[in-house]
Amino acid sequence: MISVVVPVYNEGPNLPLLMDRLEAALRAAGKPYEIVFVDDGSRDNSLEILKGFVGRNGVRVLELTRNYGQHSAIMSGFSVVRGEIVVTIDADLQNPPEEIPAVVRAMEEGNYEVVGTVREMRKDSIFRKIPSRIVNVMTRRITGIRMSDWGCMLRAYRREVVDRMVESQEYSTFIPALATLFAKRMTEIPVGHAERHAGASNYNMWKLLNLQFDLLTSFSEFPLRVLLYMGTGMAVGGMAFGILLAVMRIFYGAEWAENGIFTLFAVLFFFVGALFFAFGIMGQYIGRIYHEVRKRPRFTIRNLHGE
Repeated sequence: MISVVVPVYNEGPNLPLLMDRLEAALRAAGKPYEIVFVDDGSRDNSLEILKGFVGRNGVRVLELTRNYGQHSAIMSGFSVVRGEIVVTIDADLQNPPEEIPAVVRAMEEGNYEVVGTVREMRKDSIFRKIPSRIVNVMTRRITGIRMSDWGCMLRAYRREVVDRMVESQEYSTFIPALATLFAKRMTEIPVGHAERHAGASNYNMWKLLNLQFDLLTSFSEFPLRVLLYMGTGMAVGGMAFGILLAVMRIFYGAEWAENGIFTLFAVLFFFVGALFFAFGIMGQYIGRIYHEVRKRPRFTIRNLHGE
């Protein structure tokens, strides 16, 4: 069975067409299927539209108590899926549902555990492409896995990988990167990409920045090592600069030292700024630890509509 998990947040205008195209694509795949929609605290009429789909073949709707974010919503869908192959796809129709059979076929033919996709001829604005490229570069560095498009959520996972991700119980995570911890055989295939059918993206710069911090603090200690090296370099540089100033004062007198007062201020501000930057990075790790030790649920399901 194929399980398709679709996180939904304020996507009402897209849902009727999405449902029709999903059904057609899954019928073309020629396998039993289910569609699990996850309403992630939508404020529009998305939930009412989704409830109207429940009578259709294989449709279930998870209603979360509030907006938890895309990856937590997908995790909630993972917790109830029944299929051996689990596919994720966004509700905005930028990833064509018609590509699902190709993703499933690639998984079965290559016996892969994870199949990612690469968006060809992306229709996003430059303000989405640049952060996406940054995420791709950082994720490749952190995971060591050379995949091209980590931001595309049209992906397929074996059930065993999905179960391990659900069992991990991490409060904040980045699902494509988390899957690499539990899968050995991975690949990616090219897929089409379209402009958003209706509405606007729910990802703003602040959410993208938070996602980037989640990625960094969840899967790497590299920022802490950078701070260690930077702090060591600054300490050595500061000591050398202090010695240089003392020597220059001896040879050129106090007048020369007074004339360098603004240079000292500039250096001071640089060091203070670097310290605050370091505190900010450490604060991200401490904040993550704080969230993890409280053991609060990463999502809460209010209702499961459909059988």
